[in-house]
Amino acid sequence: MTTGQDRAAQPETGPQDEERLPTIAEQMADQLGGWRGLVESSIPVVVFVLANIIGELRPAVIASVSVAVLIAGVRLAQRRPVRHAVNGLFGVGVGAAIAWRTGNERDFYLPGILYGIGYGVALLISAAIRQPLVGWIWSVLVAKGRSEWRSDPKLVRTFTQLTVLWGVVWLAKVGVQAGLYLAHQDTALGVARLALGYPPYALLLLITVWTVRRVTRESSPAPLPSA
Repeated sequence: MTTGQDRAAQPETGPQDEERLPTIAEQMADQLGGWRGLVESSIPVVVFVLANIIGELRPAVIASVSVAVLIAGVRLAQRRPVRHAVNGLFGVGVGAAIAWRTGNERDFYLPGILYGIGYGVALLISAAIRQPLVGWIWSVLVAKGRSEWRSDPKLVRTFTQLTVLWGVVWLAKVGVQAGLYLAHQDTALGVARLALGYPPYALLLLITVWTVRRVTRESSPAPLPSA
């Protein structure tokens, strides 16, 4: 039988002790794959751009796909997470297949442009119908499937505003790439693909994590004083 003195000696556990919310740095590192993930996902595109400037289209396609496969293989052999490498390999592979088939180097970037347009439109539509996509992505990636934010009007409003921000930025950056694509500015398109890839994404992710954590802290009830 536990006495009152024994209970007093036992540390009290609360929600914060049971489940610690990852720090901003930890959440960003997970989504970006760390600095190594950032570099590895950019290398195949860099290889394509440089190889295409120096040589011809098909050698550039072969080189970029080979590098993407090599990166994925190294990660697999090291038993490291391969999510980012596989995503990068898929994106490079689809673009490379289209460019190989059409013989037009700018088509290497076409899947990314179309994906960006679709993603940006989907973000804005989800915000318009009050089902902000950023909120649902947060539920899956950060909140382990929980969606309590749906019952908090302040968080719903926050996620809606963040979703609009993501949609506008996404359509703006893909609009620049689409303009270069239509203007047949192949080299500039490759540079834009790199410059408008992870930097805006990292900034949006930082804003999102910081904002949601701040609003969550403000919405949390103050702890009751212990007797």
